[in-house]
Amino acid sequence: MSSAAIPASSVPSHPGSLRANWRVFWYGGQLSYSALFNWARPSIYIPTLLGAPTFQILFFAALGSYATGMDPAFFAIGNSVQVCAMSGIYGMTMAVANERWFGTLPALMASPANRAALFGGRFIPFIVNGFLISTYGFALSWVLLGVRFDVATLGAMVLAMIATAFSCSAIGAVQGGLSLRLRDGLFGANLLVFLFLLLCGVNIPLEALPPWMQAISQVLPFTHGLAAVRAAIDGAPFSAVSGLIATEFLIGVVYAVAAFFLFRWMERGAYRNATLDVR
Repeated sequence: MSSAAIPASSVPSHPGSLRANWRVFWYGGQLSYSALFNWARPSIYIPTLLGAPTFQILFFAALGSYATGMDPAFFAIGNSVQVCAMSGIYGMTMAVANERWFGTLPALMASPANRAALFGGRFIPFIVNGFLISTYGFALSWVLLGVRFDVATLGAMVLAMIATAFSCSAIGAVQGGLSLRLRDGLFGANLLVFLFLLLCGVNIPLEALPPWMQAISQVLPFTHGLAAVRAAIDGAPFSAVSGLIATEFLIGVVYAVAAFFLFRWMERGAYRNATLDVR
């Protein structure tokens, strides 16, 4: 949703047409990702989105196995899925909030572009990026931490990881909408990331949590997607994990819809109160 201009020749003359909405969705998402995060240079991408997950996976695998005597693979799997939060939570928060901080939000809101296309297009880069980060995490875990996969269930693993990256990005969009009113949106993003580490079965088995924590975990991203990945790695067929994957995806849809309406509500309030670009 960056205000970086989409070439005029690429957009039809009727902003409400299906073709125009598709171009806003597709090109707008790409331009937003490139303009706001400058991922054109590997020197930025590699230490930010690959360096931190590397140390997170190795740290929790070493600490968890030492403190509990459990197999390091348990912690490696959990954190390999959870590291997509680097893209989904922080990325989506910044993608919305940085429009205000960079001063591009008024121009963006003045455009006649379809808001659903404008808002939805920015999901795609972060879902893809989150999936790639988790894939890197599993490759690292396979090489260094003894995680092994059943080839027959790789398809179920991939679907679960995509659904998890989507739901993670969706709740990141909710935090991004809130950031239009907050002075420091990344504070809330940090809280979410650590909440996932605590409640979603990443480093602590769900059955070891108090009942009230288990109840909260059921409505958060990662919980069902991670459970599906763990089951697939253990050899469970797709039929056994399809319900978990569908639940993870549905949770993402709920958060995405909530984020869209939150954004629209914030937008209307900013128009009324003349606070669209107040920082």
